[in-house]
Amino acid sequence: MSGRTRLALSAFSATMMAAGALLPLVETSKWVLQAAFLLAVQSGVGVLARRMRLARILTVSLQVLVTLLTLTVAFAREHALFGVLPGPQAVQRLAELLTTGADDVSRYAIPAPATDGIQLMLIGGVLLIGLAVDVLAVTFRAAAPAGLPLLALYSVAAGLSDGGAGWLWFLLAACGYLLLLLAEGRDRLSQWGRVFGGVSRTSGGLAAGMEGSGRALAPVRTGRRIGVVALGIALVVPAALPALDGGLLDGTGGGSGGGRGGGGTISAVNPLVSLQNNLNQPENREVMTYRTNSGSPQDFYLRIMALDQFSGGEWRPSTRRLKDVPDRLPQPAGLGGDVAVTEIRTNISASRSYQQTYLPLPYPASEVDVQGRWRYEPAGRTLVGDDGQTTRGARYEVSSLVVEPTAAQLAASMEPPSDLAREYTRVPPSLPDVVEETAERVTRDAATDYERAVKLQDWFASEGEFRYDTTVTSGTGTAAIERFLRDKEGFCVHFSFSMAAMARTLGIPARVAVGFTPGTVQADGSVSVGLRDAHAWPELYFEGVGWTRFEPTPSRGSTPAYTLPDTPSQDPSDPAQPTDGASAVPTAAPSATESCPAQMRQQGECGASTAPGALDSTDSGTPAGTVVLWVLGSLLVLTLPLAPMLWRMRARGLRLGSSGGRTAADAAARVMAAWREITDTAWDHGIPPDDSQTPRKAAARVVRLGGLDGPAAAAVHRVAGAVEQVLYAPDPGLVSASAEDVREVRAGLWASAGRWNRLRATLAPRSAVRVIWAVSERRAELGRRWSDLAGRARRTARLRRPSRQQG
Repeated sequence: MSGRTRLALSAFSATMMAAGALLPLVETSKWVLQAAFLLAVQSGVGVLARRMRLARILTVSLQVLVTLLTLTVAFAREHALFGVLPGPQAVQRLAELLTTGADDVSRYAIPAPATDGIQLMLIGGVLLIGLAVDVLAVTFRAAAPAGLPLLALYSVAAGLSDGGAGWLWFLLAACGYLLLLLAEGRDRLSQWGRVFGGVSRTSGGLAAGMEGSGRALAPVRTGRRIGVVALGIALVVPAALPALDGGLLDGTGGGSGGGRGGGGTISAVNPLVSLQNNLNQPENREVMTYRTNSGSPQDFYLRIMALDQFSGGEWRPSTRRLKDVPDRLPQPAGLGGDVAVTEIRTNISASRSYQQTYLPLPYPASEVDVQGRWRYEPAGRTLVGDDGQTTRGARYEVSSLVVEPTAAQLAASMEPPSDLAREYTRVPPSLPDVVEETAERVTRDAATDYERAVKLQDWFASEGEFRYDTTVTSGTGTAAIERFLRDKEGFCVHFSFSMAAMARTLGIPARVAVGFTPGTVQADGSVSVGLRDAHAWPELYFEGVGWTRFEPTPSRGSTPAYTLPDTPSQDPSDPAQPTDGASAVPTAAPSATESCPAQMRQQGECGASTAPGALDSTDSGTPAGTVVLWVLGSLLVLTLPLAPMLWRMRARGLRLGSSGGRTAADAAARVMAAWREITDTAWDHGIPPDDSQTPRKAAARVVRLGGLDGPAAAAVHRVAGAVEQVLYAPDPGLVSASAEDVREVRAGLWASAGRWNRLRATLAPRSAVRVIWAVSERRAELGRRWSDLAGRARRTARLRRPSRQQG
């Protein structure tokens, strides 16, 4: 087996081993077999093309063509010409599948069903990465850079799977890359012939160190050992260091530190990666159920964690120390004794399909009875799984406080502690000025922080004419907030983050809580919480009350009673008592109203509505305009790399064509055009022009550097003589420079250049930079003309002004 063939097999194996990380993304793995077959066809075409000693660019072009044909046969055979050729209908079909696949990716949770669109994206992505690996490692014999597309393939899979791409897939991808490096090293060593492999200590002396077969075993074995040691370090070190928790090999997406006793940290992870995906699920899959004796079930939010650090790029939780879970959690920060408080009890059962490192709890929890390895984070009052502990199938009982402040108590709150205010009012320097300006404009009539908070909530929920839309691009940074305030459309992430940022600019401590809204009552009295109940809301701090929930997102959750006008409060002397029997049954979910957005009615979030996942029967498919844009975009992508070559061909044709005139000026123009063509042709072959030299010296330089002799050298000097006559003769007359001389020079430069220089001169001619120069000169000329017109207009205006004053 030749070295190139071995490299091709190694590139194929490395790509497929890295593609294994994509398996957790879909429900079935049959697509991998199809991807392997098509990738084998693509690699086989490359092997055959290299055996025929085709140019590298032709080899890659042939592989691209075969890849397009195989994808057409696999996914658009009925629409292709003769079942193979990708005609307009086949291109339209592939474009429709890609559009559908993109919609499916945003709609389904992982593992997603293997729809045709998702399969096309997966298989097409594997073929694209495989082509890049084959081109780098085999065609150009550079295996090390081939690790970049392999890393990109694994990274995309690991990011989308949210921890599903565990250590096994990383191990396979790493082994594939090492296999590719070893194959390239063996191929390079085999080209050296007999290699000295080291002197034997036993017998044979120097001769025993020579490999008669030309195979260098000692370097190869050393390379293998180095690779195994490096791979072992990559696997062992992240597992041994708690500070790397949540990194590349973390399979739980976790955020806890190691150890049971008195220590550990919570890693700064972001649970918002899948929130938008959950809200767009066609089926509201159940994640947990609960029973509670709460007297206000509409306000029963289940809180996962709090995001209290705003870096400008995103909101995320701070890295904090963890403690053992106490028997009874401490009093909530800032809660005074004069605020009405009721203690309730809730029993929660998490689904086995729901795996979250943070334990959902009503806020503020006072006691938690749960089995497993859980740790307590005091600042956020959250429970975090330790050493791989998740909520999968967890059953636990929670006692929590229902804090019922009055509007007067919130309005009369004192200044918060300085350290708390300093931490929770911090905003990044990159925050746009429009955020603070909008906050001040909305709250300009408010006298207290409480009134400012209520005005912000009401502005987002109703007065600001915002639109709830879960399809808007998610984002947690300053740019996303600025875009949200401008476009006025988004979902809970945008509403909560924007209100929290605006509150901070007003000096109100704020953070963002992530969790679930109350859910839907069931026939047996329990409450079911589904994926589409995922939610985010702001929490603002008021001294004497503590962290207080607000609800700026329209048509989601419930508006807190203490933010409504004239709201009576419950008598604190008569708290609700938990019972051992059946829990109080929460009220049913509200019915759909005319104000509910159409998208939420389709998703079943407004009570009695269209069944989840129902599709509009009037959908006519992908618009023709979209298909046209796809086709034009594809043509642009294919044509853009060839633009320098096409411009060069057009310039050559214009210079060597007949001008149609017979005057001395026409003859001189043809001579100068021929000389410019010779100069640019030499430039394309690596001989840059030197305008400081005379035509005769420039011609001698081209002959010397270009290795020209015979007819080609004579042709250069003939054209240079004609140029000197045009430039320096008092009366040049009808001097001429034939196109045949130019072609002779071009043929001579082509013959003396190497294969790479020929390819470079054809596909990426250096003289194409003249286009950029011409555009720059044109732009400068237009600027000068505009300046002249503007100056002329100003002078005219000054001349007219006195005449008007006299009139």
